[in-house]
Amino acid sequence: MLIKVLGSGCTNCKKLEENTRKAVEALGLDATIEKVTDFKDIMSYGVMKTPALVVDEKVKIMGRVPTAEEIKKYL
Repeated sequence: MLIKVLGSGCTNCKKLEENTRKAVEALGLDATIEKVTDFKDIMSYGVMKTPALVVDEKVKIMGRVPTAEEIKKYL
């Protein structure tokens, strides 16, 4: 599973990455988590508001920071 956290590196982006790592660990998934900070790459997903969570190349969440529990539903 490939998970991408899209964002500039702001506080909310870091929190989304942290919550994503917690969710992956809690579920015991074999997943790769990548941070994407290049705005051109972020725009290629159609994301206009960060942070965003992409799972296997599909945008699942954008513009907010979900809890680890909520992220589990998307994984």
